[in-house]
Amino acid sequence: MNFLTLENVSKSYGEKLLFQNIGLHLDKGQKIGLIAKNGTGKSTLMRVIAGKEGSEGEGAKITLRKDIRIGWLDQEPNFPPGMDVLGAVLDPTNPLVRVVQRYEKALLHHENPVTDESKAGEPSYDKSTAEPSFGKPTAEPSFGKPTAGKDGDELTEAIAEMDQQNAWTFEAKVKETLSRFRMNDYEQKVGTLSGGQQKRLALVKILLEEPDFLILDEPTNHLDVEMIEWLEEYLQQPGITLFMVTHDRYFLENVCDSIIELEGGQLRRYSGSYSDYLEKKALREENEVTTYERQNKLLKNELDWVRKSPQARTTKAKARVDAYFNRKEVNDSLKKTKDELSLSIKETWLGGKIVELHNISKSFGDKKLIEHFSYKFKRKERVGIVGQNGSGKSTFLQLITQMLPPDTGKVVVGDTVTFGHYRQEGLHLKEDRRVIDAVRDIADYIPLDKGKELSAAQLLERFLFSRPQQQVYVSQLSGGEKRRLYLLTVLMKNPNFLILDEPTNDLDVLTLQVLEDFLEDFPGCLVVVTHDRYFMDRLVDHLFIFEGDGKIKDFNGSYAEYRAQKRSEKQVTDAGAVSVGSTAFSSQPSTVNSQRSTLTSTERNEMKKLDKEIAALEARKKQILERFNAADLGADEAGKLSAELGKLQEDLDVKEMRWLELAERG
Repeated sequence: MNFLTLENVSKSYGEKLLFQNIGLHLDKGQKIGLIAKNGTGKSTLMRVIAGKEGSEGEGAKITLRKDIRIGWLDQEPNFPPGMDVLGAVLDPTNPLVRVVQRYEKALLHHENPVTDESKAGEPSYDKSTAEPSFGKPTAEPSFGKPTAGKDGDELTEAIAEMDQQNAWTFEAKVKETLSRFRMNDYEQKVGTLSGGQQKRLALVKILLEEPDFLILDEPTNHLDVEMIEWLEEYLQQPGITLFMVTHDRYFLENVCDSIIELEGGQLRRYSGSYSDYLEKKALREENEVTTYERQNKLLKNELDWVRKSPQARTTKAKARVDAYFNRKEVNDSLKKTKDELSLSIKETWLGGKIVELHNISKSFGDKKLIEHFSYKFKRKERVGIVGQNGSGKSTFLQLITQMLPPDTGKVVVGDTVTFGHYRQEGLHLKEDRRVIDAVRDIADYIPLDKGKELSAAQLLERFLFSRPQQQVYVSQLSGGEKRRLYLLTVLMKNPNFLILDEPTNDLDVLTLQVLEDFLEDFPGCLVVVTHDRYFMDRLVDHLFIFEGDGKIKDFNGSYAEYRAQKRSEKQVTDAGAVSVGSTAFSSQPSTVNSQRSTLTSTERNEMKKLDKEIAALEARKKQILERFNAADLGADEAGKLSAELGKLQEDLDVKEMRWLELAERG
């Protein structure tokens, strides 16, 4: 079943052509990832497909199946600032929300029938603002009083619809999804949320709506790794149809069955996963290089003929000369994309003392982020930092660079250390400066080995800023291009201790490949905070795991190895065995905090008790749902059962969460 077709679609901004006469076909169940350089039209194409922007071009045609619901995740979601978190995700256009609203309206009508004829015709139910009460003990549901004139069949029909839509668990699903994305304060106003929190809230809203066709622009931005892995597994479901842009290459590999590349204003489609795309693209480029070399010989021969022949003065010959130079420009451009500057950064001397952390602690209010942590960095060390959002990762980086003082302990930085710190919030570029000048304001050259130098213009070229693009103003760059430029201003300082806090956000896949190549040759210390698992696996040797409550563990291995170990431990726990902990974690008492790897006898007894209580609650929940289907269900009983189901689900959530906490340590 076809969901989407694009034919002869074009788009430009001023004189800049983004894409021209492109076509695309997407069927139900397909999962497509879009790859392109920043500033070449990825987000614009997404908005055109989602119907948020118009297309251009003669004969342009965009066909979307009429009966499908689209879920669109923008880079910058727009919520009313006065709306609370729960209201933001309970969109009244969501079919499940409407089913629950109808049920609660019918239930209220039977509990409090309207008999005053003067009020019988009042329009009291506003679908545009209603939110389900979720069975909470309130005087009346939040959507207001229902109108009179409904018979007793209304509740029966509403219950049947709840059964048909499997809506009895909708409350639990809403709370579970919000909790999974760390959105636990339902009454918090959206206007007080950070940009990253609003992006997560928009993602939760879309997931709860369960649309037929998902269009996601950078869905992994502002998610921690646990959230990403859950979303990855969710999107792998066969029934989900997906078109997305993401820089997360593991995400592309594990979710997508096709990759589309936007390059030179045209789309090129590669069937298969991200690794299949890399193989097929490499083969295509090899063929193009061969073709380029063959064409170049023909073109040179033709130019020699044109120069020597008197016929070169004719109009026809002039056209052949023009054609030569046009083709030469295209081929030279092609060759330039294949050529990469081979460079080896000159190592800046690091003394014996680099950065030493002596028993440092840091808290904000009652929240412990780091407690009694000690570590001494060594030359050429590469550390990845892993933990949930808000666990203290960015604070840790600020302690290293002495931007923040520790509450206890001390940080000692060696005299030879030069920090380069790329920060999430550190984008402060002068909009009225040209790109090349923004880099030259830092330095004109980076020293290389053997007395060579790399100019600012050459470094910009290596990071995909062409010579013409280097002359444009910073204000004309896309968000991703500005991030890339900011990164270069950090690298131009020639640091020997490089700290990168979420460097992959807003960078495209091609830029990430270039950055990884550069960092693999970087001779100094490297500390990375990133949710990009591919980036971390390629560059770091060991991990600092921020476990919460101030605890940090040192894991000797890659992130993939760490996750494999955690999965193995969970399987053992699920099988009822007791985990003995990992020998891969550093056990030095002076550098990490010890934590019990087994439960006390009291906790084991608590876990057994929870097993029984959870089973009893599940059984009662089943009884309630079965009773809702009974033909003799009265209004009073239905109201009591609804309230009981809401309270029961809350108890079940609490007990299951506690059981999981114990299971993680068991």
